[in-house]
Amino acid sequence: MNSILRQLLLFLLLACPALAADRPNILWVVSEDNDLFLGCYGDPIAHTPTLDKLAKEGVLYEHCFGWPVCATSRFTLISGMYPTTCGPAEHMRAQGKIPDWLHGFPTLLREAGYFTSNNAKTDYNSPISIKEAWTEQGKTAHWRQRPKPDQPFFSVFNHEVTHESCLFPEKELPLDFAPTDPAKVRIPPYQPDTPEMRADWARYYTHMTILDEQIAAKLHDLEADGLADNTIVFYYSDNGGILPRSKRFLEESGTHVPLIIYFPPKWRHLAPAAPGSRIKDPVSFIDFSATVLSLAGVKIPEYMQGHAFAGQAKAPPNEFMHITRDRMDERYDMMRSIADTRWLYVHNYRPDLAYVQPLEYMFKARGYQSWARVAAQGGLTKATAQFWGGKPTEELYDMDTDPDSIHNLAADPAHHDTLERLRAELKRRVLANMDNGFLPEGSPLEGYDASHKPGAYPIERVYAMATTASERNPAHLSSFIEALEDPSEPIRWWAAQGCTMLGAQAASAAPALRRHLGDDSGSVQVAAAEALARLGETDAALRVLEKIIQDSGAPQFALQAGNVLDRLGDAARPSLPIMKQVLEKLGDGGNPSSYPYYLNRILNHAVNVLEGKTQPLTYPTASRE
Repeated sequence: MNSILRQLLLFLLLACPALAADRPNILWVVSEDNDLFLGCYGDPIAHTPTLDKLAKEGVLYEHCFGWPVCATSRFTLISGMYPTTCGPAEHMRAQGKIPDWLHGFPTLLREAGYFTSNNAKTDYNSPISIKEAWTEQGKTAHWRQRPKPDQPFFSVFNHEVTHESCLFPEKELPLDFAPTDPAKVRIPPYQPDTPEMRADWARYYTHMTILDEQIAAKLHDLEADGLADNTIVFYYSDNGGILPRSKRFLEESGTHVPLIIYFPPKWRHLAPAAPGSRIKDPVSFIDFSATVLSLAGVKIPEYMQGHAFAGQAKAPPNEFMHITRDRMDERYDMMRSIADTRWLYVHNYRPDLAYVQPLEYMFKARGYQSWARVAAQGGLTKATAQFWGGKPTEELYDMDTDPDSIHNLAADPAHHDTLERLRAELKRRVLANMDNGFLPEGSPLEGYDASHKPGAYPIERVYAMATTASERNPAHLSSFIEALEDPSEPIRWWAAQGCTMLGAQAASAAPALRRHLGDDSGSVQVAAAEALARLGETDAALRVLEKIIQDSGAPQFALQAGNVLDRLGDAARPSLPIMKQVLEKLGDGGNPSSYPYYLNRILNHAVNVLEGKTQPLTYPTASRE
């Protein structure tokens, strides 16, 4: 539907309220960066009486999964599609290349007569039209701004009090209650028990109580406006976190989020269960847009990849949830997961990269700083070292018996059938989504239209090559050498990364890698340079990396090259003058969500380490396999 027809339909609906049948109002109250820090989820320390009451009177979802960071979560929520279908939307802060027909789902609600308001975050990782989606958008957007009191509304309120930044504030918020006692918090076994870690945990519980009070005020406004009896209320968190090894990671602490939905008596026929029920069926953010449309009686578009879990178009329960992780700010990594109600499977496609990289924003938190200090002092235990160094290729956790995700069962023969079942489901999802995360960022194949063009993106072969590369088995080296000559860019890219992950075992690939320092693809050049540098051929590698970081016309490749230079540590010392020149040219990097800004961050870290101003992170030397 073109924009003129959309505007005409909106005019008719506003002029003729009868066109919008009696439909429920829908309110989203959203918190940021928290997993299950609520009393209704069994947390003995949490003080969240408002949300606990909402759960008692509504339905609570025991297995709701979100993306591990906000931007990819919001793309999924607004579009009803996986971010990996519209690369580079799978990366933290990028502009996903969406098809012309993709609109934010609130646009469909507006066409059905709804007033839509969003207060206030957008951050959709794509050029989805905000003007089309929201009647009112911004810090003052509110259901109270609708022109007619009988017009149904869909309103979103984002509560930032629990955002990651609350762990590194400039000043304390005033409290009308006693803050949480750090001595009473539980430190999970994968974290070191430091005073800073306890302080962060305690502070977070305190901010969850503040959040609860803020949501109470919003529900009071709904009641005062006489709207509570006609409004379905969603509460959820935009991603897991934010204590160390949660936000940005695919373990349960980073993806398992709370979801509570309250249905007033008038609309309980749309609910999936009676008040006070706890729903065990797994759901994820991919399902939210379809569910809201189902509740509003609006047809769900065929392109949406989720399923309604409530309302008139309620679908059969999901069996699996699929969540992804790719670049976070300036640091690259790649993980994919599959979960059901019991099992969580994670595949690490760059297992050679440490779980915890020195991501600038993340390390503003005192807990992460203290973990780094303990590691540098050689004080990590087996448990606290597990999620600090390199990664295994595969992880498998029993969420029923191991909610901390510390007992990796992937190599246990007793769980072979479970592993195979989840592996098969992951492959199915990757192929069905034409997963753009298996492409290098900046590839001409990125985006919905380019990657879905018949024959353009050989996803089955790419998936097989990436999976083989991640296994780090030297028996596959000959296949990597052969694949370096493949006409497909992502095949060559994964072949070079496979050599990188083999390190010194890839020595016989050196001649082929040298040829691809001049590859048509900047990403393949970077990957070949890293592989050669790990073989000790640093001079040739550094010349290529230096050239790429100076090319302002290819910012994605420059960021990839900056990551490699930083990973090389002291081996990159000959490139120090060039890195400093690039930093001087970049200045502050400009827009905080831009590639130059992230290149500034990564090169600053590399330079500061080489000049002794910053200590590199200390990782355990023992193998993770």
